[in-house]
Amino acid sequence: MLNQQLQNCIEACNACAAACSRCATLCLKEPSVKMLSKCIQLNLECAALCRTTAEMICLGSKLSDELCRMCVDMCNACADECEKHGKNGMEHCMECAIVCRTCAETCEQLATV
Repeated sequence: MLNQQLQNCIEACNACAAACSRCATLCLKEPSVKMLSKCIQLNLECAALCRTTAEMICLGSKLSDELCRMCVDMCNACADECEKHGKNGMEHCMECAIVCRTCAETCEQLATV
């Protein structure tokens, strides 16, 4: 059985992947898609990395710590971009930013153990 800290990280990564996928999908439905291209790209990259990180932790990979460190950087970059749009009224971007920050904090705790 996985220890609680690993389980928390897996759950945070899975939640972040879902939030980023949702944000990208909703951004694609906005009238100003071109303005959101960086946000969409970061959402897709963040979702992919979070899914991979969660899976590698489940597999007990020796790369888990390194992936967690990468996840911290990716989640923070995605949150930074989403917050810009969230401040302009895009609620789905603000919600994504919050989930990304939580994931970054959880991954950082695991990467520093």
